[in-house]
Amino acid sequence: MRSVSYVRRVTLEFGGSLFPRAVCLGDADNDALNELVVGDTSGKLFIYKSDESKPWNVRLCQGMLTCVGVGDVCNKGKNVVVAVSAEGWFHLFDLTPSTKHLDASGHHELPTAEDQKLGFKQHIPANTKVMLISDIDGDGKSELVVGYTDRVVRAFRWEDTSESSENITGQLVLLKKWLLEGQVDSLSVNPGSDCSPEMMVSQPGCGYAVLLCTWKTEQQSPTERIDSSAASREAPVRDVILHQTSGRIHNKNVSTHLIGSIGRGTSKKHAGSGLFALCTLDGTLKLMEGADKLLWSVQVDHQLFALEKLDVTGNGHEEVIACAWDGQTYIIDHGRTVARFQVDENVSAFCAGLYACKGGCNSPCLVYVSFNQKIYIYWDVQLERMESTSLLKILESNSEYKDLLLQLGVAGDDVSAVKDLIRKTLYFPEEQLNSPSQFIPTARSSSRCYPISQETL
Repeated sequence: MRSVSYVRRVTLEFGGSLFPRAVCLGDADNDALNELVVGDTSGKLFIYKSDESKPWNVRLCQGMLTCVGVGDVCNKGKNVVVAVSAEGWFHLFDLTPSTKHLDASGHHELPTAEDQKLGFKQHIPANTKVMLISDIDGDGKSELVVGYTDRVVRAFRWEDTSESSENITGQLVLLKKWLLEGQVDSLSVNPGSDCSPEMMVSQPGCGYAVLLCTWKTEQQSPTERIDSSAASREAPVRDVILHQTSGRIHNKNVSTHLIGSIGRGTSKKHAGSGLFALCTLDGTLKLMEGADKLLWSVQVDHQLFALEKLDVTGNGHEEVIACAWDGQTYIIDHGRTVARFQVDENVSAFCAGLYACKGGCNSPCLVYVSFNQKIYIYWDVQLERMESTSLLKILESNSEYKDLLLQLGVAGDDVSAVKDLIRKTLYFPEEQLNSPSQFIPTARSSSRCYPISQETL
């Protein structure tokens, strides 16, 4: 396990406290550049752009915000910002600027007081904990899935009352309610064996459950829509398939997080069940392919509370990113190669993804919210490769390497002579230049020598 250091960091101002799921990255204003969305316990929603330390936009919500998200909830082809409070208030904001708010260069101007009032609010069942915006039934439309502290998961769909794409008009409609055996800490979607999406929920003890989406939209009646009276009469349906991953689990009640749909390139040979990862508070990390195939398992000595995915090598294969409360971050690829990164402070929330911090383009970023009311964004967190390697292997992959060895009269298969040449070139370059008549043997058993001149070096 090797350690890596990232030094490209910006610090953002944040004066509140937040829940672990109240931070996310996404294109909040539909400009193809991702923003950072943070919600605090006082009901304030902050949106940060680029490397500005102060928020670009602030919205006021009702209640303590427990989870935030960015996605096409209304299925209108554009993203909106969603914030849900512990008291059950669902807030929706469309931050897409109108044409009149673009300056001559096409950049966004600051939102006006009139824009600040635009939004939507609806009450749903309280005690929200986690949230997911995704197509969970394969119909091409996004659903809103909410997990609660009472081991319940509910799926909603936005029902629009207007054909206009400019204004937010409509309401959330309940699709289904599931009751789980254990606490819900994560929601995710992963391709099944037939490539259709499967709704997954984490369960204690490094387990998970698949929730069956058995509803039919056309059979819903108006009485199924969400209001305070209907919410109290709804009956839980247990279309739940429980899975317990193999291996030794020290604590069956330990909290578990999962992340699905982990990218593994564009190769067609990977058709079928997708990759998903799990982590536990006691330091267990697993990568699974489908329900029965364990690809690897890693045990670390830190309390892991957040799990993300991010392509840090740029090869299309997303690495698993796990963060602990003390800031220790683990980056693990599909081959079980581990790199770790240490943040200086303890963290209360973590997320990873693409963010347009500098240069006007999205880059891989790690976002940490500390207990000292600071947000740290490590941007452009890329690695050339995950696996450890040597200088010799790097040189051998260079097309000019063998030609240079021939010019120097060094046999490429003589490892000892090559290492000696590299050592002298790196650590004693002046001796090489000042001694043009120096010789380097091509083999230990040979007395033949070759001169090295200043021109060849």
